[in-house]
Amino acid sequence: MPAAFFDAKPFSRNKAIAFVFISAILWSTNGLFIKLIDLGPLTIVGVRSAIAAAMMIAIYNKNLRFHLSFPQLAGAVAYSATVILFVSATKMTTAANVVFLHYTTPVFTALLGAWLLREKVSRLDWLVMAVVLGGMALLFLDEFTPGGLMGNILALISAVTVAFMILFLRLQKSGSTLETVIIGNLITAVVCSYWVIQEPPTAVDWLPLLYMGTIQIGLSFIMYCSAIRYLAALDAVLIQTIEPLLNPIWVFLVIGEAPGLWALTGGIIVLSAVTARNIYLNRKIPKAIKC
Repeated sequence: MPAAFFDAKPFSRNKAIAFVFISAILWSTNGLFIKLIDLGPLTIVGVRSAIAAAMMIAIYNKNLRFHLSFPQLAGAVAYSATVILFVSATKMTTAANVVFLHYTTPVFTALLGAWLLREKVSRLDWLVMAVVLGGMALLFLDEFTPGGLMGNILALISAVTVAFMILFLRLQKSGSTLETVIIGNLITAVVCSYWVIQEPPTAVDWLPLLYMGTIQIGLSFIMYCSAIRYLAALDAVLIQTIEPLLNPIWVFLVIGEAPGLWALTGGIIVLSAVTARNIYLNRKIPKAIKC
C-alpha cells in the first residue's frame, strides 16, 4: 500500500479523527497479544519491531528523512527502551497496571522539560504530580510479589523513556515521529536478536506477531502520523484516552485477568488527573504536534 493512500488530500477532520481513533484501538490490543503469545518479552518485541520497521520502510521508502542527528538517534533509543520495558512489564504484572503507569508520561515530560529545555513547571503540573503519585501508590499496593512489583517498576520507567522520546522529538528542527520510530524499531530488532535466535517463534506464534508488527505497530503509527497534524490538540487528547481504557478490558474479556480494587482505584485517579491536565492545557491549542 503506497504512502499516498495515507496522505491523500483532502484530509478532513472526520478522516483525521477516524485515523487516530483506529490507531488508539490498535494500540489498546498491545497488552492482550503480549499476554497471549507464549514467548519471552525480548523475543516478542524483537520480532515485532523488525516486522514494523520493514513495513514502514516499504511504504515510505522515498519520503523518509533520516538526518541521524543526536535528537533523532536519542529519540530512537528512548523509543527502543520504551517498547522493551513495556512488553517486559506486561509479562510480569497486570496489563491494567502497566497501561495506567505508562499513562503518567505527561507528568514526566513536564519535569524533564524543566530540566532539559528550561521550561517552567506550572502550579497545575505540581498539583497533577501530587495526585498522580497518590494514584501510583495505590497501583503498587496490589503487587506484593517480586515479579509484580518489578513489572510495575518497569512500566513506570517506560513512562519516563517516552517522555525523553517526546522531548528529543521536540529538539529536532525538522524531525518526524515516523523516522524516529523506524530507527527505534531497527535498534530494538538488533538488540533483541540474541533472544530471538535463542527462542525462535513457532508456527503458532507467527500470526499474532505479524499482526503486532504490521497492524498494531506499523499501520497504527502510519495512520496516526498521517492524521495528527490535521486535528486540534484537544481532539487528539480525548481520542487517545481510548487506549488505557480499552487495554485492560480486552485482557479481561479474553483471558480473565482483572486488576485488584486498589489498582483499579489508582488507575482511575491517574487516568482522570492526566486527562484533565491535558484537556486544560490543550483546550485553546488549534493543532496537535506534527509528526
